[in-house]
Amino acid sequence: MGTPLPSIPAKRYFTIGEVAELCGVKPHVLRYWEQEFTQLRPMKRRGNRRYYQHHEVLMIRRIRDLLYDQGFTISGARNRLQELAHPARDDSGTDAALNGDGLDSQMPSMLVDSARDLSIEAMGFTLDSNAVRKELFEIRALLSLN
Repeated sequence: MGTPLPSIPAKRYFTIGEVAELCGVKPHVLRYWEQEFTQLRPMKRRGNRRYYQHHEVLMIRRIRDLLYDQGFTISGARNRLQELAHPARDDSGTDAALNGDGLDSQMPSMLVDSARDLSIEAMGFTLDSNAVRKELFEIRALLSLN
């Protein structure tokens, strides 16, 4: 499996170079994957520069895992991502992927899987609800000044 991937910083946007480093692939591989996986649609700005959001970095890590670690082909990985995004329904009409832990069946299962795979601690920070609440109040105060 190799060395573990670095934690994902708490940023809104990432350049292709940053994503390549965070995911352990080269930028040209990311550009190729954009053609092969329709779910990857980074925002393009000035000069066609790509900017990826946090959920896209998680998806790229998922794709990398499927291709490099689990040995899927491109089409196999594409099919697996489709299965995760649109889980099969059983006879009772509920999601087969829903495992009774109270998760909303409308939530894309890929996000649920990503959340399970990446614990908060693995991303390099811990969440303290009081600290988060305090920071949100500070942000709101700053915004109300404008």
